[in-house]
Amino acid sequence: MAQLSFDLGRNPVAAFEALAEAALVVDPFADRVLAANDAARRLLAGGEGADVVGRSFAELHPGQRPALVVFTDAVLTLGRHWTRSLSPAPFEGGAARYEYSGVRLEGPRGPIVVTIADLDERRRRDADAEAELYMRDGIAEWRKVERFFQEVERENQLILKAAGEGVYGVNAEGTTTFLNPAAERMLGWNAEELVGKNMHATVHHHHPDGSHYHNHDCPIYGAFRDGAVHTVTDEVFWKKDGSPLWVEYTSTPIKDRGVVVGAVVVFRDIGQRREADEKLKAALAEVDALREKLELENAYLQEEIRLEGRHRGIVGASAAIQTTLRQVELVAPTDASVLVTGESGTGKELIARAIHEASERRERPMIRVNCAAIPRELFESEFFGHARGAFTGALRDRVGRFELADGGTLFLDEVGEIPLEQQGKLLRVLQEGQIERVGEEKTRRVDVRVIAATNRDLEAEVKRGAFRRDLFFRLNVFPIHAAPLRERPEDIPLLALHMLGRPGRAPAGRAPSLTERDVRRLVAYDWPGNVRELENVIERALITARDGRLAIDLPGGEAAAVRAEPRPAGKAPAIVSEDDRRARDRAALVFALEAAGGRVSGSGGAAELLGVRPTTLASRLKAAGLDARSFRRGPRPSRPAHSTATQSFRMRRSSSVISVTLPGGMEWVSTAVTRIAPAWARMS
Repeated sequence: MAQLSFDLGRNPVAAFEALAEAALVVDPFADRVLAANDAARRLLAGGEGADVVGRSFAELHPGQRPALVVFTDAVLTLGRHWTRSLSPAPFEGGAARYEYSGVRLEGPRGPIVVTIADLDERRRRDADAEAELYMRDGIAEWRKVERFFQEVERENQLILKAAGEGVYGVNAEGTTTFLNPAAERMLGWNAEELVGKNMHATVHHHHPDGSHYHNHDCPIYGAFRDGAVHTVTDEVFWKKDGSPLWVEYTSTPIKDRGVVVGAVVVFRDIGQRREADEKLKAALAEVDALREKLELENAYLQEEIRLEGRHRGIVGASAAIQTTLRQVELVAPTDASVLVTGESGTGKELIARAIHEASERRERPMIRVNCAAIPRELFESEFFGHARGAFTGALRDRVGRFELADGGTLFLDEVGEIPLEQQGKLLRVLQEGQIERVGEEKTRRVDVRVIAATNRDLEAEVKRGAFRRDLFFRLNVFPIHAAPLRERPEDIPLLALHMLGRPGRAPAGRAPSLTERDVRRLVAYDWPGNVRELENVIERALITARDGRLAIDLPGGEAAAVRAEPRPAGKAPAIVSEDDRRARDRAALVFALEAAGGRVSGSGGAAELLGVRPTTLASRLKAAGLDARSFRRGPRPSRPAHSTATQSFRMRRSSSVISVTLPGGMEWVSTAVTRIAPAWARMS
């Protein structure tokens, strides 16, 4: 220190040596170290001060001369400067660990004081100072931090409690970490009961169908396994009481410094929405079923409308028909099963339809099933329906006849043709009111009124074992017998006229009418085919009619058409005198003129009613002394004065037939009822 020629103040050696950091006095122009303290000697020469003083400043910093020139030049120019680009020796890794500070002592060419600070040591001092600060103020700071986290937690708890959706968290092991009140309310568990337990094993262990739900398939666990958000719209959580809770939920992963540490699950109860969806689906399914049923009913009814040869009403005035109508009136208001028996073609279906239309079920359809036309293997499908895929060819669901007739009437035509092995299934449905479609386990209730018809003697079939006795008793609650046409010949003219008057039957032009001769032939015939055969004969006559005259063609020819009038045994036929014959002919002419309103020719004229030419009628009127014009006035002309023949006339009137019984048992039946009725009203 004796080499220093400048004044360092009082006791400069002690002050210089006392510096904690390495310090040097350097002559930058001579590149010499003029002085160095103990810290500099330890740093630059390993503690040997003599080795530093007098040495080249540049040699102490090998390879750093350009940086030294820049540093010293800046100190001389600015008066003070610092740099971190220098180091006592090259530093491995290229990062500087020292900071050089220089201060100029004298003029622009004077020496400079350089201090060297160890940056690592400075960082340690800073850390110690910060630790000392925390040691001094730590309690207050920690309390402040604690209050901050408590406030955050309180706000989070308020949010969780206010949330209407269930929220709970799980860690990366699947253990429940927290649970909000909404989740407790929906699941029935308290937070204390779930926190710390395996979430999946507690509330998510089974699928809705009861099968085991493996935790590897759990979307909630998937969130912290793959780090992705998982959303499920329709699944089940299991409540504490074991009942299912239908939920939709979202499982979101929780990350800490890029590492997934768990997941938070937000779920909501969709039970009411799902119930509403199920009700909507059921309603839509019911609508579809009703639509399909209505379509089938419509197709069935259209098919019924297209059927030819079926008239709606029961026509007839005989005692047998009146008895049948009284029976229909008695049984129609009830739901009792009816068995209609009778020969083929006697109108058993008409009786069934009359019962249905007079019942409270008339707003629903009457479904007809021809039991004789159903193959054995399709019996169940036809009656009860089938599900899609129930058998080969079952490409879609099919509604059976019982379902079609639900709320209405099922008419089993030819019920005696049902195979014996299928009768038991029909009996079970009639007893229980339930059916099952083929290939389906669902039981469906049906409300059906059954009317059966047969041309067989079912009692005889029961005796010989061809028909089940219990089914016969089930069907034969109220029996009705349809009388054959040969037992009620007085209904034949009424039926024939009804068939002639049906729209669309007669050809274009003048409608044909029945003559007295036609009526006699129809009444005399035996009619083994009953009403159906009569209808066919009338339709054939309409087709072959010419000039308004029907051509009645009866099987077996004319000999079979006319039947001798029955007379008492041992009694000779009545003898008709010439006077009686003339009186009979005159009466016929009078009635024809009255019915025609005095018109002789033309449509509805007396000639047409009598089936003769107008010229022939004119001759007969002249011979009988009758003037057709007199019948055009209001009052009727007086009849012959009380002759024996005219006094013996007996007239009968019904709704559609006028008959005149002549002496000797001969009877004339009026045929043009639709034209005679107005005239008869005027005569009355």
